[in-house]
Amino acid sequence: MKKFFPALLLALFFCFSTAAQKKFNVYAIGFYNLENLFDTCHDIGKKDYEFLPSGSYKWNGMKYSHKLHNMARALSDMGTTMLPRVGCSVIGVSEVENDKVLTDLCSQPELSERGYKFCHVEGPDHRGIDCALLYNPTLFTVKGVRLYPYVPTEKQDSLFRTRGFLAVSGELGGEHVVVIVNHLPSRFSNGYYREVGAAQIKELKDRVLKMDPQAKVIVMGDMNDDPTNKSMHVILSAKEEPSMVGDDDMYNPWYNVLVRQGTGTLQYQGSWNLFDQIILSPSLLDRDGKKDFSTLKFFKNEVQRMPYLFQKEGKYKGNTHRTTAGGVWLDGYSDHLPTVVYLVKEQPENKPAALDENIFALPDYTEAELKNIASYMTEEKCLEEKDTKK
Repeated sequence: MKKFFPALLLALFFCFSTAAQKKFNVYAIGFYNLENLFDTCHDIGKKDYEFLPSGSYKWNGMKYSHKLHNMARALSDMGTTMLPRVGCSVIGVSEVENDKVLTDLCSQPELSERGYKFCHVEGPDHRGIDCALLYNPTLFTVKGVRLYPYVPTEKQDSLFRTRGFLAVSGELGGEHVVVIVNHLPSRFSNGYYREVGAAQIKELKDRVLKMDPQAKVIVMGDMNDDPTNKSMHVILSAKEEPSMVGDDDMYNPWYNVLVRQGTGTLQYQGSWNLFDQIILSPSLLDRDGKKDFSTLKFFKNEVQRMPYLFQKEGKYKGNTHRTTAGGVWLDGYSDHLPTVVYLVKEQPENKPAALDENIFALPDYTEAELKNIASYMTEEKCLEEKDTKK
């Protein structure tokens, strides 16, 4: 039997005939690609000209205001399936221009009433779009923030600049949680570049767990690849079933959403892709089936399908309701759908001890180590090319 009560920290109640009633806290973790959340001003050094009043999208104050309102509405509804009026503890976002748009976004009534704040580090992307993490400070305490660079591996790509990997270390439910927010290179580029990114994410995840083996690591983002693609399934080693997850692997709950349910988070030529993924380290799984929820554990995942996120009529009825399409302003939301995972933890009988502040440190990379990462991926590519010729 399950009952849900709207409160700041909702509890799930599970009743067992052989045990006393237990109470569980539930936390929602989300990701959403906001599709070009730009302000109306030019950022020096960035190619944001399309999103200026004089640009091709005729981006003005009215359109920007509508975009902020629409994004805030969708973000505030994420996670409310199980947590009405509470929503997500943290939400990773992509395609945001700068601190200003994030400040304006968190000032929208739907988000400000919950007190959302954000973590953001300006990145090198030529268009100026970055990743960020929104968080409810009453549920998630930020301890450290760092942007790790995407390291090009080929000499001809030495000037290649794209979004890095935003790592936020913090405390959720009394535990050390590290969220890594990503937006891997688009499908206009070769799949190899996303494989490079996946390898560098895995390296970062492994370093975090080496520093604190008890850390809960959550990798999320617009991967520009499906869960079935090599970058996710092989290189990041994100498996489709908890029983398949080894100590060095991760769990990807979205694999079967795409493969078995045949749905996703964005459409291309009538077919679904599922690029927007939230992937979990083994410590967040009940791998042995003991139903031990004394620490944070994965409970369920959802693609968020609020009706207003879809076009209701016309040629593209049923498609995502975008901000613009074909140069026409549609006053919509995004070409992607949001995703959410729910974590549960049994409420302890006694107040847990405070965590050691030293565990929240994020890894340091030397310049030599970054070069080694790039060299390794180049060697892997050369080996594959040789195998192909055989």
